[in-house]
Amino acid sequence: MSGYPPLPRLAGLLVTGTDTEVGKTLIAGAIARSLRRRGRSVEVFKPVATGCRHAREGLISADAEFLAVCADSRRTLAEITPVRYAAALAPNVAAAREHRPVDLAAVFEAYRRLAGAAEAVIVEGVGGLLCPITDDFWGVHLARLLALPVVIVARAGLGTINHTLLTLHAARSAGLEVAGVIVNRYRLELAAARELTDPAQPYTRGDADLAIHTNPAQIADRGRAAVLAIVPEEDASSVERATIGENTQFAIDQVDWERILHLT
Repeated sequence: MSGYPPLPRLAGLLVTGTDTEVGKTLIAGAIARSLRRRGRSVEVFKPVATGCRHAREGLISADAEFLAVCADSRRTLAEITPVRYAAALAPNVAAAREHRPVDLAAVFEAYRRLAGAAEAVIVEGVGGLLCPITDDFWGVHLARLLALPVVIVARAGLGTINHTLLTLHAARSAGLEVAGVIVNRYRLELAAARELTDPAQPYTRGDADLAIHTNPAQIADRGRAAVLAIVPEEDASSVERATIGENTQFAIDQVDWERILHLT
């Protein structure tokens, strides 16, 4: 991308989301943990974080803490997330309100230091691909500079087809490689509901349940994208508590991340 310095080409993934609070931090951490379980060295990177808490050490991102635990990273939280804001807003808005411009140079330098640090780096994107980091530098621009395969985290419920197809379109229009889609917060009991899978059974569930059940296939077919995993909604998964539910990790572990990352 012209106008910005080149960045090193690292083995890794960029995890983005179709919407806010879709669970991309959880999924990014679970991917990092899955690779660690396979004996791979992993680093994590979240270029910009908003909604950070004030602590003695400065602004702390709970997402960065979670990612560090999942990757067993020895890097400081400031290295993992070089730019942080207190307000839970889009970075350019938070920067304007806090009178502190986004330091893109710090982001680029922190990423350069990841070269040679691990076999793979898992980057959690800033919001969605069209989220503005600065007024004229968005998530999609950063994604182009990183040149990593993109994993899109999508909601399970009604409305996710549109959000996911729009994100796929934005990624492909920017020339990004899409590794696939992960459908998050799926209700496990729906997978065993015979009235959703057997036309002979009387349909007694609401349309919202039917949408959750049918959305993964619609995303795969209409979006021409691999649905890499269907991850359940699980109380045991919590970024704040730095925990990943057993069923969530199991779903992520079924993906051949080493093949996607060309580590085998």
